[in-house]
Amino acid sequence: MTNDWTDIKNSDCILVPGANPAENHPASMAWVNEARDKRGAKLIVVDPRFTRTAATADLYVPLRSGTDIVFLGGLMNYAIQNKLYNEEYVKYYTNALTLVNTDFEGPADLDGLFSGYDAEKRAYDTTTWQYQTEKQTVTVTETDPDTGEEVTVEKEVSVIKQATSLDDPNCVFAHLKKHYARFTPEVVEQVCGTPKDKFLQVAETFCATGAVDKSGTIMYAMGQTQHTVGTQNVRSMAMLQLLLGNIGIPGGGVNALRGESNVQGSTDMALLFHILPGYLGTPRDVDVDFAAYSRRFDTTSYWVNGPRFFTSLMKAWYGDAATKDNDYAYDYVPKITGNYSWITLFEAMYGGNIKGMVCMGQNPAVGGPNARFERKAMENLEWLVVMDLFETETASFWKGPAVQPKDIKTEVFLLPAADALEKAGSIVTSGRRSQWRPQIAAPPGEAKYDIWILTRLANALKDVYAPSSDSKDSPIIDLVWDYGDEPDVELVAREVNGYALEDVKDSSDKVLVNKGELIATFGTIASAADPGTIACGNWLFGGYFYPTDDGTGAVMPAVKRRGQKDPSPYGFYPYWGFTWPANRRIIYNRASARPDGTPWSEDKKVIWWDGDAGKWTGYDVPDFSATKAPDAKADPAKTGLGAQAGTDPFIMQSDGKGWLFAPVKLNEGPFPEHYEPLESPIENPISSVQNNPVIKLWDTDRGEDVGDNVGTADQFPIICSTYRVCEHWQAGAMSRTLPWLAECQPDMFLEIGEELAQEKGINNGDQVVVSSARGRIQMVAVVTKRWRPFTVDGKKVHQVGMPWHFGWQGVATGEVANDLTAHVGDGNTMIPEYKVFLVDVKKA
Repeated sequence: MTNDWTDIKNSDCILVPGANPAENHPASMAWVNEARDKRGAKLIVVDPRFTRTAATADLYVPLRSGTDIVFLGGLMNYAIQNKLYNEEYVKYYTNALTLVNTDFEGPADLDGLFSGYDAEKRAYDTTTWQYQTEKQTVTVTETDPDTGEEVTVEKEVSVIKQATSLDDPNCVFAHLKKHYARFTPEVVEQVCGTPKDKFLQVAETFCATGAVDKSGTIMYAMGQTQHTVGTQNVRSMAMLQLLLGNIGIPGGGVNALRGESNVQGSTDMALLFHILPGYLGTPRDVDVDFAAYSRRFDTTSYWVNGPRFFTSLMKAWYGDAATKDNDYAYDYVPKITGNYSWITLFEAMYGGNIKGMVCMGQNPAVGGPNARFERKAMENLEWLVVMDLFETETASFWKGPAVQPKDIKTEVFLLPAADALEKAGSIVTSGRRSQWRPQIAAPPGEAKYDIWILTRLANALKDVYAPSSDSKDSPIIDLVWDYGDEPDVELVAREVNGYALEDVKDSSDKVLVNKGELIATFGTIASAADPGTIACGNWLFGGYFYPTDDGTGAVMPAVKRRGQKDPSPYGFYPYWGFTWPANRRIIYNRASARPDGTPWSEDKKVIWWDGDAGKWTGYDVPDFSATKAPDAKADPAKTGLGAQAGTDPFIMQSDGKGWLFAPVKLNEGPFPEHYEPLESPIENPISSVQNNPVIKLWDTDRGEDVGDNVGTADQFPIICSTYRVCEHWQAGAMSRTLPWLAECQPDMFLEIGEELAQEKGINNGDQVVVSSARGRIQMVAVVTKRWRPFTVDGKKVHQVGMPWHFGWQGVATGEVANDLTAHVGDGNTMIPEYKVFLVDVKKA
């Protein structure tokens, strides 16, 4: 989240596209309802299904799954055409005035593609997406490599060119306007199946938050991300909020509703393959040494400190073995050569290229896409370790449906694990707020908490490799694992926070932190003369375990605080827990003030410039250089934040701007463009490019009973989506084993609209068979008004839905919904496309 759960109450309009917080995040509705009751805020739900959240909304608007880019693009077009965007915010705080390469062409010119596409590689050459630049001579101070002395030299640097008007045909805003001009209300109705009058109600209501005394927030979840264009869906929301000036202010933001407790924390700690803790990029094979890796970080943003954060991380992992002479053990870190995401791993497993898997708190036999394929892939494992509370379908895949146990050679180890309340430690909410959760009860029987299991494994591996003199074994031998035989979670928290290995000094030899003490902020790593004097497991959490006042005078680790004092009028509660970074509740909050440093409005002020004191002040920790004046000029001779102006709020971006146009980082284009899901009942009405042109198309055993099969509308004419219900939890292991929850929702079911049910001769409670190109499963039919057909491009299209919680283990059992979903992912993140696939439905 850019903001926080409690901040929702400050919103004037709450847009919920692709989420169902009333059912899946019920506590959040308290803040939604407070905004409605006290501010008169409007709740708008945009969803293919009439959900429990939709039932409480001021306005419910249906749309066909997989068409969010058109809907959100329509909102942007409406804001632009009706001049409802915050023009001053857009000019100063986004890259709207930045000039783009004159050879750039977009989908409006190239029938759905951007310039630079290579059809054979299914990838883009992004040369024409780059900004226009000009050369400028600057005077810089450098260190002479021979003498070590500082010398002044002149050098030529590239400076990004800016337009003087939003009307310049080569500026970002002009390209944006042209790109979205195609997404008229009529086109939204044609593609999304959303009635035009309903869309215009949404547009008028939400775009009104572009006024400086208003704010609108977006609450989204898997309904936006689990698509082949999931990244661009999320980007569309961010772009809309930038246009309206809703980033960095109370009641605004783009706010992800995380799917379960501590998903945010697991992401922060680098559960994903492409990042290290604190969102440092994972080194790649082309990063041959630390210097090459360091060059990947922007030098004109706060990421100039990335190599410093990496250094402190290596000192946390490898201690004395990480030295300046060996690049702080850079060679110890594995280098990735490609994509190691979920689908890729299971494709490799299916091909026999992965011999073992450790599965902690996950259940891919139920939760993975094309789950029959993934269960088949697990048959190629030599060994499988499952750490969980119960015997999951993954642990028991060898005795699952249509499996002969005698044919399975995999050796399975099931390690009983502790529940969340049977272990102590910190968790992070969707709003980036860390809280300490104490142990409530001891784990039963032989169950052990995660750190205990991992400590035994780490120490056993270190013992095995200890006699080795082979350098390739050094990363295991030199690994610092000093949490005790009965591991102390507070020692882990101390390492995550960061501490001084010796006295930490700045460039003037002033001691910042004494040896052995915790650092109070990640700024210490940035300002230390030698970042190698600090061990820090995650720079973003610098200060989270530091002894801090809880607002009553009591001092304790920041993450353990429960102070209810709130100096702000917004519900920030700065003494409750710790919010990364730097206990900041709203990130990019420099944008809450005008370019001159005064608040946009009294009702929405967060931080503002105090000219007398020469610093930013307010209700939140400034997400900006605290003493940089609003009129400070960008200095191209400098690096880091010195290269950015006093009107550049987005300090993690190379130009300090919010990007309406992305010249780098996104694979399928600098603007979001609509492509149909991999399986769709219609041809793309926007262009001749049917699917996202950069997605990986797997074809393993295509045509076989189990394989990467893709369905067509003539075989499977109905759209299907999966989702969660309140009574069950994720892949079901935590809830289907509990009798009282099983009783609340005992059966796997298909929600089917009344009209489609009538066409199919299906009554409520009938058993039905749902089939896709990947398989067929049986369940009970729930005939409902919650699904209604869409009229899309002149064609009637039906959609149905089912929960994905069921499997063959536990009290409540049912067939696996993901046996029907496709092995295909987003063009950037590879998150599976669970939300759209084609099926047929018949009475059993």
